[in-house]
Amino acid sequence: MIKILLVDDHAIVRMGLAKIIEFDKELSVVMQAGSAEEAISQLLNTKVDVILLDISLPGRSGLDIIKDIKSLQPKARVIILSMYKEKQFALRAFKAGASGYLTKEMAPDEIVNAIRKVHNGGKYISAEFASTLIDDLMDPSEALPHESLSDRELEVLRLIAAGKSLTEIASSLSLSDRTVSTYRTRILEKMNMKNNAEIILYAINNNLLT
Repeated sequence: MIKILLVDDHAIVRMGLAKIIEFDKELSVVMQAGSAEEAISQLLNTKVDVILLDISLPGRSGLDIIKDIKSLQPKARVIILSMYKEKQFALRAFKAGASGYLTKEMAPDEIVNAIRKVHNGGKYISAEFASTLIDDLMDPSEALPHESLSDRELEVLRLIAAGKSLTEIASSLSLSDRTVSTYRTRILEKMNMKNNAEIILYAINNNLLT
């Protein structure tokens, strides 16, 4: 039996994933968590084989806690679940120690296939991402400005570009308005921009909102 921890801040998403996963009699969702802190707390006491980890969580993001997870349970495999199709997020996930990367638009059977593959020691990425990464290897180009951002800065950039106010971003990420404002300042400095309009235009031109 493959033991699984689901980590997503939306209970309805966790319920749906659990039903899909447990349709396979060899997979069992033994724990669920709605935040990074809750996930870490549960992993202190219970061993699991695979962790399905939402990339966007209140407070610390999924990418932020992969190293903590690997420290607590080195043999556990992490699959990042993301709404982001941009390849930069997939690359960051694998560099952080994830074994798989799935978007939330994936087919149900893809979730099961990913769990089985990473549990057996492999890596899992969708065919769409694999094709994109191969194209990049065949035609390498200079790093884009947003690649210099931290994981959290990139997340804030996307939310700004989506039209969210600093207060809305702070609420969704469980951060203070001041902290989000600091992230915005860093983004503008690192990318040599002056305002939100430039952030929005950049995000659109570089497909960061898809």
